[in-house]
Amino acid sequence: MSRKLVIVESPAKARTLGKILGKAYSLKASLGHIRDLPRSRLGVDVEHDFEPKYVVPRAKLKTVNELKKAVKDASSVYLATDPDREGEAIAWHLAEVTNHHGASYQRVIFHEITDAAVKDAFKNPRQLDMHLVNAQQARRVLDRLVGYKISPLLWKNIRRGLSAGRVQSVAVKIIVDREKEIENFVAEEYWTIDAELTRTVKDDSFRASLVGIAGGAKPDISNQATADRITGELETASYRIRDIGTRKAARHPAPPFITSTLQQEASRKLRFTAKQTMAIAQQLYEGLPLGAEGSVGLITYMRTDSTRVAASALAETRDFIREKYGSNYLPPKARVFTRKAKGAQEAHEAIRPTSTRREPELIKKYLDTRQFRLYELIWKRMVASQMAAAQYDNTSVDIEASNHTRYLLRSTSSVNTFPGFMALYSEGKDEVEKEERSSPLPHLEKGDPLKLLDLFPEQKFTQPPSRYTEATLVKALEKWGIGRPSTYAPILSTIQDRDYVSKVKGSFQPTELGTLVNDMLDKYFPWIVNIKFTARMETYLDDIASDTMTWTDALNKFYVDFDKSLNKASERMEKVKLPDEVTDEVCPNCGKPMVVKVGRFGKFIACSGYPECKTTKPYMVKVGVKCPECAGEIIQRVSKKKRTFYGCSNYPECKFTSSTKPLSRPCPECGGLLVSAGKSARCLKCSYRGKPEQE
Repeated sequence: MSRKLVIVESPAKARTLGKILGKAYSLKASLGHIRDLPRSRLGVDVEHDFEPKYVVPRAKLKTVNELKKAVKDASSVYLATDPDREGEAIAWHLAEVTNHHGASYQRVIFHEITDAAVKDAFKNPRQLDMHLVNAQQARRVLDRLVGYKISPLLWKNIRRGLSAGRVQSVAVKIIVDREKEIENFVAEEYWTIDAELTRTVKDDSFRASLVGIAGGAKPDISNQATADRITGELETASYRIRDIGTRKAARHPAPPFITSTLQQEASRKLRFTAKQTMAIAQQLYEGLPLGAEGSVGLITYMRTDSTRVAASALAETRDFIREKYGSNYLPPKARVFTRKAKGAQEAHEAIRPTSTRREPELIKKYLDTRQFRLYELIWKRMVASQMAAAQYDNTSVDIEASNHTRYLLRSTSSVNTFPGFMALYSEGKDEVEKEERSSPLPHLEKGDPLKLLDLFPEQKFTQPPSRYTEATLVKALEKWGIGRPSTYAPILSTIQDRDYVSKVKGSFQPTELGTLVNDMLDKYFPWIVNIKFTARMETYLDDIASDTMTWTDALNKFYVDFDKSLNKASERMEKVKLPDEVTDEVCPNCGKPMVVKVGRFGKFIACSGYPECKTTKPYMVKVGVKCPECAGEIIQRVSKKKRTFYGCSNYPECKFTSSTKPLSRPCPECGGLLVSAGKSARCLKCSYRGKPEQE
């Protein structure tokens, strides 16, 4: 008897679902999309309502044939791809490609791979939602039009192999604009003055900062002369407490994660890239084997912009908090978080553990280091979101210094009186915040005279805006409505892969190439790299998904102006010579400097004397460490699966490789090669583990 067929994207997801559904179902994996627009041509008929011409890639033919056979032999077919537009589109493509026998397809949606959620989804299947499919098709066609129409202009006028993207180009512009702000920034001098005060010699002293004139005006201390004058007056002033007050304050926990906040926090706390975060989260969602328990989905779906949490999950979490921490750590009612952002899909859930009772330490032995750290972060954020607020006593003391002028100084203290959720978790910060005094101030009363012990004038300068990190760039993209949860990680990866931006000490800086391409696009396609325009296109995609706009109308709104800009750019865009990057190597044949070139297959090194000298060499990124096996140079390499690894430059004679970056200092115990291991270093020769050097 034929079984019911369930098609998902990955083998891991298939294993987890198979455990839940049992032997009545057959599980097959499509391994992602099974068809797409062709790589060798535009694949969009702009003259006939932007009709896409999809093809099945050669690499997918075997998978498609296997799926067709499975569909033919099945009694019914369920499409259980991910619960978002991309998943809906994959499901539609599966139905379109494999349905040659009149098969009946049903769509099942679940946001967590648990017994209850999956079985409920299979009890309530639906038809494919073509509005969601068309929203994804519109995005795909938009991106194809921009990429395949503009990129050839960049090839012709700047350098072969360049690309333009509807969203990636905006991300590059954000980084370039910030760099120009930094370059044009003019630092301004200012001074601060702190006073060390005490009530009596026996009392503890405390510091207060000059905040203004007693009448309310803020002093302008922009040079040393002014600072010296005010310091002189404060030295002979009399001090008394003008006012003092303490108020209770509560600090509430952050909501459970959505895609953007997970990427931001994983960047801050775990040093994961957005791409790494999403790849690991996908593994946690699809399921991992937990010993005798088998394959288990550990978190809910990780591409979401909703902070909603199911009532059952809230109840389980509150019970856990009561048992683990006590009733005083539990607020009277469950917290409900709402999203104000346009386009937030409240039908989805936040990213949370599928069971709060599955504590990280209980499953640590089944997870690798990165899986454990991300799961722990998600688990803590969810549990903390339902814990009691942290309580503080915030004290502020206003002090009057009287001389020729009456000055106002202020001292503040914030003392935690109850940790609440902070006993488990505190949200990371992007900027270093001004530290408040965390210990109580000495006993003070209004009207008390004070004795001046010392003054601390300090010269400072205003600082330029900070460069974007992964966390702050994702935050900016979300704030301005550029892209959607599923696109943040690909955006950040693409702009680095294209060599438009590079990371320097964890922050993005535009390369010379990135700045040049941005300036060219800004000149000829200003609306393409315009933040408001890009955000408006995202709104159009939301409108298509909600059936308030057709996808062809959205594409027409875009293409009319786009076509005009293309024609103008084709006529007026001038060629720009990008200078070659000079290496420290010399040509072995003619002695001239070798330079970095870019060809069809990426970077290579060539003689600067070309065309007279045609010497070339492979491009290698040296890490400054010798191979432990043959003393050759260790270089950075990229595998066929686009993963970075490190190997010997003498390959294939020497086959030494390392999946993690070698460090320049030798092992202090055996002299062997140290490699990076997260926040530590480990030796490849002995069992040594220790702190990594500052690379």
